[in-house]
Amino acid sequence: MRNVTFRQLRVFIEVARKLSFVRAAESLHLTPPAVTMQVKELESHVGLPLFERQGKQVSLTTAGEYFLVYAKRLIGTLKDADDAMARFKSLQTGVLSIGLVSTAKYFVPHLLARFREEHPGVDVQLQVSANRAQLVAMLVANEVDLAVMGRPPKEMATRAETFAAHPLVFICPSGHPLLGMEQPSVDALAPFPFLVREADSGTRNAMDGFFRDHRFEPRIAMEMTSNETIKQAVMAGMGISFVSLHTIGLEVRSGLLHIVPVLGTPVMRTWNVVHLLSKVLSPPAEAFRYFILEEGEAHLVRHDTPLLDQMPR
Repeated sequence: MRNVTFRQLRVFIEVARKLSFVRAAESLHLTPPAVTMQVKELESHVGLPLFERQGKQVSLTTAGEYFLVYAKRLIGTLKDADDAMARFKSLQTGVLSIGLVSTAKYFVPHLLARFREEHPGVDVQLQVSANRAQLVAMLVANEVDLAVMGRPPKEMATRAETFAAHPLVFICPSGHPLLGMEQPSVDALAPFPFLVREADSGTRNAMDGFFRDHRFEPRIAMEMTSNETIKQAVMAGMGISFVSLHTIGLEVRSGLLHIVPVLGTPVMRTWNVVHLLSKVLSPPAEAFRYFILEEGEAHLVRHDTPLLDQMPR
């Protein structure tokens, strides 16, 4: 992919954002054929289709969703790399306030520990929100410099930069009937009760979207507001669930929980680092923003790959 250009990346990102070649062309002030040509050249360099086209309907392929993470990282970080580097050289002390959705608490502290090794003079304030709405409220109230979340808020002007892929999977306890199936279909989940996150959580929205795409109606037994509570309930045999892969590493490795390799999974979403467009980031906040954009993906790949390798291809 050495011949990929930034122009192609920008066109790809815009088509992915609009899910329309025509609307992307309008936004970029190009003709639709020019946009199509740029995407085809990019796909040729990548060696894989990045979009599925059915008539006027456009959607990202799995490869396209992965590639979007890297494309956004390149465009987002190179845009102000010179300024960021200059500020890092003089970074000595300061306060960094970070808010995150509860699912991100399984990996953000590890990244913060590494960040503090490089910047020991920075004091970190970490706030874990009970739900996405609470985190958005923290941003609005200027209570946090940066937010780590899945779906960026659309109700306000923010800068949201994707830094890593976010796989979500189905889980069950040891000895569950689903474990006897090599790669069960979505319909195979019908007999089993579901333990789910609350409405409008990122995990719940991803699950609802997956089921909507497959025209499947789950048998919801209980809603819970905590990943930990869900994991304990699944281990107790109360039902199956749909969770972030980041939350279950310890339990899967110890055999307490098992990933159910349902066809079409893992469901891939993305992680974003977000701040208000109107907010001028402090040197510590700018430094951590750059750090997570550079290091977040590699850290999560090291965590997730051994678990994903257990799933049939």
